[in-house]
Amino acid sequence: MSSSKLLNQVRFPKNLKSFNSSKLRQLADELRDEVIDVVSETGGHLGASLGVVELTVALHKVFDTPKDIIIWDVGHQAYPHKIITGRRHRIRTIRKGGGLSGFTKRSESEYDPFGTAHASTSISAGLGFSVAYNIQNQTRYVIAVIGDGALTGGMAYEAINHAGSLGYKIIVVLNDNKMSIAPPVGALANHLVELAEEDKGNGKDSTKNKKRSDKRTSLFEQLGFKYNGTIDGHNVDDLVSELEKVKSAEEDGPVLIHILTEKGKGYKPAEESADKFHGVGQFDKRTGQAPTKLANVPSFTKVFSDSLIKEAHLDSKIVGITAAMPSGTGLNHFAKIFPERTFDVGLAEQHGVTFAAGLAAGGVKPFVAIYSTFLQRAFDQIVHDVAIQNLPVRFAIDRAGYVGADGQTHCGAFDVAYLGCLPNFILMAPADEAELMHMVATAAAMDDHPIAFRFPRGSGLGVELPYRGELLPIGKGRILREGTQVALLSYGLPLEDCLIASQTLEKLDVSTTVVDARFAKPLDKELICYLAAHHELMVTIEEGSIGGFASQVLSLLSENGFMDSSLKLRSMYMPDMFLDQDKPELQREYAGLNHTNIVEKVLSSLRDTSEHNFLDSLVISRVE
Repeated sequence: MSSSKLLNQVRFPKNLKSFNSSKLRQLADELRDEVIDVVSETGGHLGASLGVVELTVALHKVFDTPKDIIIWDVGHQAYPHKIITGRRHRIRTIRKGGGLSGFTKRSESEYDPFGTAHASTSISAGLGFSVAYNIQNQTRYVIAVIGDGALTGGMAYEAINHAGSLGYKIIVVLNDNKMSIAPPVGALANHLVELAEEDKGNGKDSTKNKKRSDKRTSLFEQLGFKYNGTIDGHNVDDLVSELEKVKSAEEDGPVLIHILTEKGKGYKPAEESADKFHGVGQFDKRTGQAPTKLANVPSFTKVFSDSLIKEAHLDSKIVGITAAMPSGTGLNHFAKIFPERTFDVGLAEQHGVTFAAGLAAGGVKPFVAIYSTFLQRAFDQIVHDVAIQNLPVRFAIDRAGYVGADGQTHCGAFDVAYLGCLPNFILMAPADEAELMHMVATAAAMDDHPIAFRFPRGSGLGVELPYRGELLPIGKGRILREGTQVALLSYGLPLEDCLIASQTLEKLDVSTTVVDARFAKPLDKELICYLAAHHELMVTIEEGSIGGFASQVLSLLSENGFMDSSLKLRSMYMPDMFLDQDKPELQREYAGLNHTNIVEKVLSSLRDTSEHNFLDSLVISRVE
């Protein structure tokens, strides 16, 4: 690691105000080295952070933060920002339990005025701040930093349209690095390239904002913004000069500064990587190589991808859709084999869902592969364009449940609740990777309803996999272990913990049935009513929010009179709170969703013993 002589002097932005040009450049170099060193130990979002080091230094040099505010769209590029805003001493806790968030977070620092983690929100939020300050007669600058990838999201255009009409001063810095998580898609990318090439062809001095010779105006100018660009985003001097000019300008109105940067800048392994080290685990900073891991068990994402490819070989109507997440969803493998049947719509989940609805109405079989947390961005399209028309769009919902280091903003908590309330939908969740293969095959064969299946992040359980998935009977669960006293009804991945809990319960003379529901909608009415009629206690377990699988079961039992009987019904689901980042197993433990918690729930319900007292009894028995 290089010397951090200047960085050691900068605890807060006020400490760099007196730095001259030479010191600012040195500070940027030291800050870049610090980010590389930190992320090599912690893992995280490296490439985006390296791309904005000079911009971060320039922004905090020119503006009076935190009075003036900076909103980082998505927020994954804010590691340098965190380091020089009083959080360097904690930066090696980033994305860890009890540590710093991997994104900007209001509760973490006054230098994070607005929490971000999902794309395309910064301009809307920044405009809100600008109007709020104007109403209160406060003179404060608002800067929104947004990447060209996030600019593919429709919300960004809505904000630009609104800002251009209102005329309030907001400074938008377009960080154009020709990358999102994957290379950018769509016509906008071509427009940005044309703007940059036009400036280069005119021999433009970026710091003087000369008029373009052919009188063409940019999209942003046509929407009411003053356009300044293009600027070398790795030249601190040019950035400081441009920002000071915009800051001192007397005229109001929104301004867009178009800067050109390189994702992964200054770290050769990142610069040469296809994804520019977007999101990485620990690595050797000398080589960029990650520690060798034995990957004998494929991830759920990989199993989904392989299964979809097998189905697509047999059915030419199958197509895949991703919203700027081809590698994260596994569709990058699908795209290599079926490039003409793969569609990356950019960070535009709303468009992606309605595009899929049109595809389905047109007679093909779309699989929309989107993380649970991002699918919620397209809820109206799911309702209006898919569910009401009963179109057979297939939703592959990755990252269901707790996701570990990405924390609150990426937790897949709500999909069962917000899809389960919609007529016409079929909902599935696999308990293991073999079940996932069956559900991919079942979804491929579904032609008369929208259908969704959710699966978790990370490796599978190591079960034996069939060559191809089998069609599942719709709305039918399966009994894995049969007892007489307690029924554990699992939806999805918690099945493994239910089986472990059942072994403990059997040792305590509690006869236990374990059931994999497979479907949250439609439920297996016959099976669930049988369990209710022949067991003293039924416990539902799911890794989702309130209003999900348990609510479906409760409604079924209530309508069939079982709530008037002697049946005891308990439900285990995510607590009514947003959990911070941690290891997924610790998140589940904190949420009360592991096998020990299941045993506690059963015994406390059967014997009227508090769960706290049962824990004490377990500890005492172990000591004895």
